[in-house]
Amino acid sequence: MSRASDVAVIGAGVFGAWTALQLRRSGRSVTLVDAFGAGNTRSSSGGATRVFRIGYGREAFYSGWAQRSFSPWLDLFRDARQELFTRTGVLWMARADDPSPDVTIETLRRLRVPFETLDRTQLEQRYPQFTFGPITRGVLEPDAGVFMARRAVQAVVRQAVKQSVDYRVAAVRPPNGNGSIDALVTSDGDRITAGTYVFACGPWLPKLFPAVLGDRLHSTRQEVFFFGSEAGDRQFAPPAMPVWMDLAGGVYGLPDLEGRGFKVGLDHHGPPFDPELGERLVSEDALQVARLILARRVPALETAPLLEAHVCQYSNSWNGDFVIDRHPDLDNVWLVGGGSGHGFKHGPAVGEYVTAQLDGRATPEARFTLAAHRRSHERRIF
Repeated sequence: MSRASDVAVIGAGVFGAWTALQLRRSGRSVTLVDAFGAGNTRSSSGGATRVFRIGYGREAFYSGWAQRSFSPWLDLFRDARQELFTRTGVLWMARADDPSPDVTIETLRRLRVPFETLDRTQLEQRYPQFTFGPITRGVLEPDAGVFMARRAVQAVVRQAVKQSVDYRVAAVRPPNGNGSIDALVTSDGDRITAGTYVFACGPWLPKLFPAVLGDRLHSTRQEVFFFGSEAGDRQFAPPAMPVWMDLAGGVYGLPDLEGRGFKVGLDHHGPPFDPELGERLVSEDALQVARLILARRVPALETAPLLEAHVCQYSNSWNGDFVIDRHPDLDNVWLVGGGSGHGFKHGPAVGEYVTAQLDGRATPEARFTLAAHRRSHERRIF
């Protein structure tokens, strides 16, 4: 059966789901398609949790986008009658030679975002669970926290369906040629027809468009671990424990939420990873790195039992900026991706931006264009 709409959005992760919802709110008819379903384990939006924060160091642009996105998220959760955000606070740990906290403080002050600055003594008094090592100071966003990511993106899709977005689970074959495309063919032989096609399919983008994105977006293997504290020990759960980030050290952590355990994430870019065919078994080497981090930073958990471990992926641009641009050869095709490990929180702003671009009423943001995306890696945005 042919499905006609003003816009077809391919990919129901956080970028695609919010784009479909915002486009529908603009009055367009929308079809939303995902090969495995919203929040599936293979997707970059399919993990249990994602961090919300406004601090971004020198990348104040993303601070503004995060602030814009927060209220739409909370409104969505309220409408869905689901508690999908936990206010934990986010603690940015910094070394003496790291200028990022100072820039972050300037941005938070300008945006009127509450924050606290903590010196080494204050850190040790507030968070005795940690051994801070080279960390000399911190910036705490007390109102930041954690989204329940899989359920959150599924809530976006449910809201889109309530507003008459046509949602279906199907794989589409990549378009070919030049000019405009008339239809997409699905794996079951159906045809999806639309005036405009938005591909927001995360790590599948370079697989679908290798000539354009094959050397601009890279999917990498990322491993996360959940460790269990002793019975009755609440010092690793909110409010005693915040989300914490040591970006210079390539690690971040989440407190125990919903009884899943204390999360340790390795934030350096891992090896290349195929999102569809890759085996999601964690490596012994990565587990040993996580245990080494515990021994150095959270010694009470040095021998804690491993409760869960997962392999997910980042879809990385050259520096961490998103890619949001028209396909250079297909006039009615837009490419939206490159979340690069920090994109989830920005879903509402991405949807608004794509809608404005399709309306032709907004100047393109230079950092999102294909022309701005190099083919070498120089990660700058976390």
